[in-house]
Amino acid sequence: MRPYIYFLLLFLGYGVSLATCSFFPTNEVWALTTFKEAIYEDPHLVLSNWNALDADPCNWFGITCNPERQHVTKINITGSSLKGFLAPEIGQITNLLELTLHDNNLIGTIPKELGFLKSLKVLDLGMNQLTGPIPPELGNLSGVTKLNLQSNRLTGSLPAELGNLENLQELILDRNKLQGTVPAASNSAFSAKMHGMYASRSNLTGLCRSSRLKVVDVSYNYLVGSIPKCLTNLPNASFQGNCLRDKDVKQRPSTQCGAFPSKSHQVPKSKHRPTEDVPKHQKESKPTWLLALEITTGITVGSLFLVALRTAFHRCNSKPAIIIPWKKSASEKEQLAVYVDSELLKDVTKYSRQELEVACEDFSNIIGSSLDSLVYKGTMKGGPEIAVISLSIKEEHWTGYLELYFQREVADLARLNHDSVGKLLGYCREISPFTRMLVFEYASNGTLHEHLHYGEGSQLSWTRRMRIILGIARGLNYLHAELEPPFTISELNSSAVYLTEDFSPKLVDFESWKTIIARSEKNSGSIGSNGAMCLLPSSVENRHLDIQGNIHAFGILLLEIISGRPPFCKDRGSLIDWAKDYLELPEVMSHIVDPELKHFTYDDLKLICEIISLCIHPDISRRPSMQEISLMLESSIDTSVSIELKSSSLAWAELALSS
Repeated sequence: MRPYIYFLLLFLGYGVSLATCSFFPTNEVWALTTFKEAIYEDPHLVLSNWNALDADPCNWFGITCNPERQHVTKINITGSSLKGFLAPEIGQITNLLELTLHDNNLIGTIPKELGFLKSLKVLDLGMNQLTGPIPPELGNLSGVTKLNLQSNRLTGSLPAELGNLENLQELILDRNKLQGTVPAASNSAFSAKMHGMYASRSNLTGLCRSSRLKVVDVSYNYLVGSIPKCLTNLPNASFQGNCLRDKDVKQRPSTQCGAFPSKSHQVPKSKHRPTEDVPKHQKESKPTWLLALEITTGITVGSLFLVALRTAFHRCNSKPAIIIPWKKSASEKEQLAVYVDSELLKDVTKYSRQELEVACEDFSNIIGSSLDSLVYKGTMKGGPEIAVISLSIKEEHWTGYLELYFQREVADLARLNHDSVGKLLGYCREISPFTRMLVFEYASNGTLHEHLHYGEGSQLSWTRRMRIILGIARGLNYLHAELEPPFTISELNSSAVYLTEDFSPKLVDFESWKTIIARSEKNSGSIGSNGAMCLLPSSVENRHLDIQGNIHAFGILLLEIISGRPPFCKDRGSLIDWAKDYLELPEVMSHIVDPELKHFTYDDLKLICEIISLCIHPDISRRPSMQEISLMLESSIDTSVSIELKSSSLAWAELALSS
């Protein structure tokens, strides 16, 4: 019997090794692919070789596998400016030892599913823009030695479950918005009732339990109470910039602490189930029974081997099916509720579809359209005129990550408050019928693009154009320099500038959805140019839109305003190429001016041409900031009525006649 058992085990071992056949777990590939889909900006293209159809991700950027190339063990992507959400599916890569995404632009919350990574040693999500609380589930990462969540926007209390991290050596949580006390005490009421093997350190909670802790930094938060005695050996700098009761450590002024009231830290009750005694195996001599068991086991193992062998051939001869995470089935519609962050939009007005339908006359008053959206005009009952942007995307192509992006963009737009920036009044989000809308304050005079290029340029005198330029510059200066973090207009052009009744400009970012909607399965197609002579710059130049991109676009916009020409024309090419010969030559500079204008101020023109040249300079380091541009414009351009009268002989004649 013994040789038979050895042969069977050897045969089974060979079958198992054949069954693996360098096959990589599909759930890990799926989790990584989902991670990539949750990233909607990758300016350095670090994820460009993450191929969803590749069953072996070990050669992907930032990925390390074990020596056998069977599991992902490390994800390390730092300083890559990735913008997006942290996919909960990462929690399925259970052999992960390190997750380092330091110094990116990740937004949203920390998924509680990271608590499933029981093998994790390093978790570094520092220097991102993550919000919400620290999930208590991170207390399940019993093997973690380093936890870095610094320089985010995390709120809530420090979870007492962090005390479960017995191997933790570094806890770095500085520069967040954390509140409450530092959890360091045990649940004494519970511990007092325990005895014997149950009255161990496993019943304690709080950081005092973490005996290996060497580095703690919770500075520059809003923590209250006192520094726990077990942590007093740490440097004072670890606790500074809080609201703690400690005279030896520099804390925040009381005026700053008042906005964050003290909340006592609640220690959750521990739940323990005593281990049941396992009866000892009694050795009895039962040869007949043992023989029957061995035969039955042999037949079962042999059957399993045949199944494993058949599966091995199937897997080795064909690539495994990859689940595409952005293909959302109907059964997953309810999962969208998981991605709703009620805190993010709590201060933004939510409109019902019915309200907007009534205001916009059954959505019949369409004032603008694109492949990605429709724009309606309406009037709220007893309220202002509104412009409603409705996203044109089918429900089956809407994913949880798009939902999070929608909420983030709504919250980002809602914080804008300036006379030269369009005001977001609220949003609409409904499931049936599927609706995602933005509600803006309506600017009644249409877009600057319409006035410049559709026969109404005569209404835009030189002085009026200078006022519009000054208003746009003030708005951009506010967005770039006065907001934290800064805000950029996705596609800054004359169509993004709306005009009020008195021709004051309003910057409106209607195009911010294009980058993320393009990632959905909707076939956006391409805009045909048949019959259209002039195209917007976005259709001929695909660039990463940031502050420098806005400054470059502002230079083109200035040129468009003073010349009355579109940025690109099919018959004349690029506006910049056309204007290069005139921008720096005073004797021919006037050739740039719109023929519709009967008069202009030469000093203004000279200054505008100088700013245009600086804004479009190929060396980014030599381009001025919007603060510098605004100062140049404000100090040199006079848009008073007297200036307009002086520059117009007709106006002077009319003034003489009236006197």
